[in-house]
Amino acid sequence: MANSTLNPYAAHVGNRNPMEVVAATAGRLEHLSRTLGPEGLTQTTAPGKWSAREILCHLADCEIVFAFRLRQALAEDHHVIQPFDQDKWASTYAAYDARAALVVFSSVRQWNLALLQTVPAAALTKPVTHPERGEMPFQAIVETMAGHDLNHLKQLEAIARSCAVNK
Repeated sequence: MANSTLNPYAAHVGNRNPMEVVAATAGRLEHLSRTLGPEGLTQTTAPGKWSAREILCHLADCEIVFAFRLRQALAEDHHVIQPFDQDKWASTYAAYDARAALVVFSSVRQWNLALLQTVPAAALTKPVTHPERGEMPFQAIVETMAGHDLNHLKQLEAIARSCAVNK
């Protein structure tokens, strides 16, 4: 079970296997994207919140970030993770479409899965430091990926339900 101190998304993971969640996300995003369609991708869960398209852009950005974090954490001793401001990154999302974001996410996720499937069990306990969360094992990065996925999948599912009700 994921630790909520090290992973702010731990509640989303619960007792699920993080690797299974991470492996299933691209397919779920593809399905939700088709379900939403062009109009649904412009919808939000509430005023001032990201649209479905912006959530996909955020997930693409985060997958690039996770790719770097995973590789740095494995390659370096006592790696310190570099945080980023998601809202500042989101300021560029008007330039991207949902399909491109989904392609980036899916491609980089496959690349990350290929790496994660080769990580020896001993490496899962390798310490890394997050400046805002403290020291954690490498495995916490994978658990964070899973919880982050589930958090945003839940938002996209809520938008899809809302669009279905409003049709």
